[in-house]
Amino acid sequence: MTKIILQEDVEDLGEAGDVVDVKPGYARNYLFPQGFAVQATEGNLKQMREEERRKQEAADRVRQRAEDLAGDLAGHTITFNVRAAEEGKLFGSVTAADIAERLQEDGLNVEKDLVDLEEPIKELGVYNIPLELHSDVRPEVKVWVVAEE
Repeated sequence: MTKIILQEDVEDLGEAGDVVDVKPGYARNYLFPQGFAVQATEGNLKQMREEERRKQEAADRVRQRAEDLAGDLAGHTITFNVRAAEEGKLFGSVTAADIAERLQEDGLNVEKDLVDLEEPIKELGVYNIPLELHSDVRPEVKVWVVAEE
């Protein structure tokens, strides 16, 4: 058996980064030429660990930035003064882009694709809108939609 490091996911064998044993011919004739794997030498193992460490550090930095932004968003409210009919229906709507733009005006760097608004707001009221800053960081911002006078 030959010990290899998978560079990509291989069905019925493992995922990228796994160290597995395979028959020498399978490694030599298929996995190595296709770029699916490399020999599990000490140097390659060290390089793989270093790449994993760098990826983890980058992921930690992204998460930390998301948590910092979530801290800035804590308790943040925004208000939209809009034209509305007597029964509270808006003449238009408040969209994710509108919310993101208002947050950016307040100095908070939130793009519209991070605003988790299923459909535009079309009625007066108070809404808690979640923001998808990171898979584990989902703060909410309170949005007031009030009739202009």
